[in-house]
Amino acid sequence: MTPALRRKLEALLERREEVERLLADPTVAADPARFRALSREFSSLQPLADALAAEARARADLEAAQALRDDPELRALADDEIAAASARLAQLEGELLAQLVPKDARDDGGLYLEVRAGTGGDEAAIFAGDLFRMYARYAERQGWRVEVESANPGEHGGYKEIIARIEGEGAYARLKYESGTHRVQRVPATESQGRIHTSAATVAIIALEPDADTTISLNPADLKVDTFRSSGAGGQHVNKTESAIRITHLPTGLVVESQTERSQHANRDKAMKRLQAMLVEAELEKRAAATAADRKLQVGSGDRSQRIRTYNFPQGRITDHRVEGLTLYDLPNVLDGALDPLIDRLRQERQAEELARLAREA
Repeated sequence: MTPALRRKLEALLERREEVERLLADPTVAADPARFRALSREFSSLQPLADALAAEARARADLEAAQALRDDPELRALADDEIAAASARLAQLEGELLAQLVPKDARDDGGLYLEVRAGTGGDEAAIFAGDLFRMYARYAERQGWRVEVESANPGEHGGYKEIIARIEGEGAYARLKYESGTHRVQRVPATESQGRIHTSAATVAIIALEPDADTTISLNPADLKVDTFRSSGAGGQHVNKTESAIRITHLPTGLVVESQTERSQHANRDKAMKRLQAMLVEAELEKRAAATAADRKLQVGSGDRSQRIRTYNFPQGRITDHRVEGLTLYDLPNVLDGALDPLIDRLRQERQAEELARLAREA
């Protein structure tokens, strides 16, 4: 670890000690909002303090073991302890470096998942349905809640478009790198001659919680609000009243719909929240493109035209094109929600990018 990165760690530890003092201040305790914010910050810095304390113990163990090497009878034991302490220090260095990667305040929250059929006609819609099921199964494995907000089924299965809300601890952190174009290579069920077709679907991940540093004010004059009869769940009521809402943001052309609630007011509230989240995400995307054009992993919606992953059914292969060598021959399990091997590798790549940037700036 470079001296500059070590200084950054020490500065974070000093900040933790400062926050601890502030939490003991009666004036801070009297301000619930500030107390909650400082409590969250203190909690986020605790793993750093724990890792630094563990590092100090490992260094002490290493020094003690090295001292034992002077005794011929204890040299073999000392060598084993030196190896163990050195391995522990290497592990802790990785953990400490991870603490330097800037935290996204939205990571702990949920997200909007948007999956749309791309090129490929009916097969693209079927593939969009496969992708949505993959994410729904992953959410189920994580214990997250999935609520479909709108869906436009394909004529032969799947979806032309499906939008869902996923809520759960750390959902956005795990899925935020899934945005982009997903390509599939397989023989469609409708193909009589056994030829392999290539189709595509796009995925967008949008944080439920807006970025604290990005505020978007909505001018009512910029909104076109339409009502229509719902076609989703809700019993006979949905066919009798125009409770569904469609909101068009005129300056950007963004359109959001909500028809899952029984009341027009509730649907409008849900649609407005999603529109706000989409506008914030668009602003963050614009900033990211301007300041980090060399990133291989765009956070949030990223570049939705970028082909990020290929699902090859004949070979049972899944390849992520953003990370060299990221290929798995476990396609059935991945489509059944076993996404962790992909997600973990993407998160590691992102961490490596950030650490390289910090090293350059140090």
